Amino acid sequence: MTNPSSALVLDNLQLRGFRSHTELDLEFARGVTAIIGPNGSGKTNIVEAIGWLATTRSFRGAPTDALIQRGADVAIARATLHSDDRELLLEAELPRTGRARIQMNRQRVARARDLLGVLNITVFAPDDLELIKGSPGERRTWLDHVLLGQHPRNEAVRAEVDKVLKQRNALLKGCGGRLDNDAAFTLDVWDSKLASAGDQLCALRAAAVADLTPHVQRALHAVAGENHEVSLVYAAPWFDSGLGPALEAARKDDVRRGVTTVGPHRDEVEVSLNGMPARTHASQGEQRSLALAFRLAGHELVRTTTGVAPLLILDDVFSELDDGRATALVDALPDGQTLLTSATDLPPQARADATIRLGGTT
Repeated sequence: MTNPSSALVLDNLQLRGFRSHTELDLEFARGVTAIIGPNGSGKTNIVEAIGWLATTRSFRGAPTDALIQRGADVAIARATLHSDDRELLLEAELPRTGRARIQMNRQRVARARDLLGVLNITVFAPDDLELIKGSPGERRTWLDHVLLGQHPRNEAVRAEVDKVLKQRNALLKGCGGRLDNDAAFTLDVWDSKLASAGDQLCALRAAAVADLTPHVQRALHAVAGENHEVSLVYAAPWFDSGLGPALEAARKDDVRRGVTTVGPHRDEVEVSLNGMPARTHASQGEQRSLALAFRLAGHELVRTTTGVAPLLILDDVFSELDDGRATALVDALPDGQTLLTSATDLPPQARADATIRLGGTT
């Protein structure tokens, strides 16, 4: 296990033509940095840039051209990081047309997946309420992000499932509801590949859910200050018998409908609060606290698995918290580096190691 002190620390960030920031240079503390500014001042754009450098995608789901400032041809994001034994420079040039150019220590990064695990981050954003009240896909995405944080090789399993699913669905759609001998042979091949990768992904997800549950329980207590009982269950009806037999049983229906109806892309993380489904029975305040607990739990599981704390980013987390709960949250922050954004000053009892005000630093 890696020593937690070896975690990469984000020292500074430079943006040029990224979203609303024509030119921005920021320095961050090793502990907690608060980024304070009114709505519209570009706080979330800063978070988005860090997230892009870590994952080569926008956590908002925005396309690349949306990240480039109006009137500019390219956006640039540059970050310097360090640990006890190394320094790292990450640079990304995002053109309006063509592929992004990414460099690590001035060396071209040919494949985005080569960056996986270099800078692990955990991001909580206001839209994370959808983690609890939204579709099963929201919870699967959260779970897969945790798996990626635990080890980059887990992303290869998920990517294989997605690739095979795409091929299988294209074949099913092209069959037009009828399966000839050639199509049946090809479908057998895709079924074998999907069963192998799907069983692996389901096993990883189910194990992670079991490990995450106590972390969610503890994080919710820290955030909400109440002893709610939380239950997480990874629901994959096919898992006990395996995906292969489930695909065989569903083949006739899949051919008729032209789509794969069973597999990891249809699984669910069922969340209960005090014995009731959280998606439908929890209040919005409880759902928001649960969503934050999900992020903190994933963060803690990655830290305990790898020994390295990810960079924790809490975007506008205080907008729905009273001063007491906001103070409790800051007191409960895990070890490691944290960035907080807020439209208002932190509660009086909540202290940060550094404060950045867009337009000045104290």
